[in-house]
Amino acid sequence: MKKTLIVLLIILSLFTIFSSRAYNSPPNTGFNITVLGARGGIQDGNLSAFMISPTGNNDAITCDAGSIINGLKIAEEKGAFTYINVPKESENTKIGYILREHIKGYLISHAHLDHVLGMIIASPDDSAKPIYGLSSTIRKIQNTHFNWQSWGNFANSGIPPTLNKYNYIKLKPIVKQKIVNTSMSVTAFPLSHTQESTAFLIENNSDTILCFGDTAADSISKSNRLLTIWKTTAELIKSGSLKAIIIESSYANDKPDNLLFGHLTPKYLLQELHKLEILAGGQGALTGLPVIVSHIKYSLLTGESKEKTILQELNAGNNMQVNFIIPQQGDYWYFY
Repeated sequence: MKKTLIVLLIILSLFTIFSSRAYNSPPNTGFNITVLGARGGIQDGNLSAFMISPTGNNDAITCDAGSIINGLKIAEEKGAFTYINVPKESENTKIGYILREHIKGYLISHAHLDHVLGMIIASPDDSAKPIYGLSSTIRKIQNTHFNWQSWGNFANSGIPPTLNKYNYIKLKPIVKQKIVNTSMSVTAFPLSHTQESTAFLIENNSDTILCFGDTAADSISKSNRLLTIWKTTAELIKSGSLKAIIIESSYANDKPDNLLFGHLTPKYLLQELHKLEILAGGQGALTGLPVIVSHIKYSLLTGESKEKTILQELNAGNNMQVNFIIPQQGDYWYFY
């Protein structure tokens, strides 16, 4: 009897730790995340983009938009969209239906191509929807991409003629704003990168998820931008609100600091998460927290697996017991 009780307690403990990552039907709480693009840098067709929706609700946004159509195709092939039924009267394929009907807007962290290319390429066949970003990001998209030189102006302002498909919505730093046509809201936090980048705190009822664009560690950028985010995040962890973090580690630890160009490595990601752990209550505060490690740069060198190396380096310093996840394009999870 005593042995049976011990076994049951162990099973219950494991369920508590890992229930945040489930593939079966979840309750109507938390978030559904589909990886439309996992990588950073040069791998066209698999660039930063995460489709996020509340569980039980198909109204989605994307955190960045480096790959959209290719990401949707890969995700469909992996079975990510079995819960979505295209109406018989629709002329769209399932990919077209999700793009035009389910994705309600784009949260863009910054205007580098590996974060906006999928949106730009898809724009002629997309539906009308907002593009959200800090003023600096909106200005760069307007002047650099939708400018009738790089691409037609599918937005509602900038170089005429404006095609008015996309509506720019400027986010104020650290001010919560509604994501229109969804039940979600978003707060934008500025980040240090080679240009101003953004972290998005996405909320739905009492549930939150934190999605980062490219960022340097505070110790490298000589700023407190990440610390500002961690102070807010710590309170969400204490309340049980935070379901997951999506954050980059573009390079392994062998990359010199002077060649990081506003990115993280496992060393600096662990350094930053330790700050969060302290603010959230100390040792054990982050146990089981899903941390999706995005934007790993594709390598052209033979015999090299940056994903494997980065995961090994993260786990080697993971005395916080967070749940590091290396995403692959088309992966999908429920976090609740």
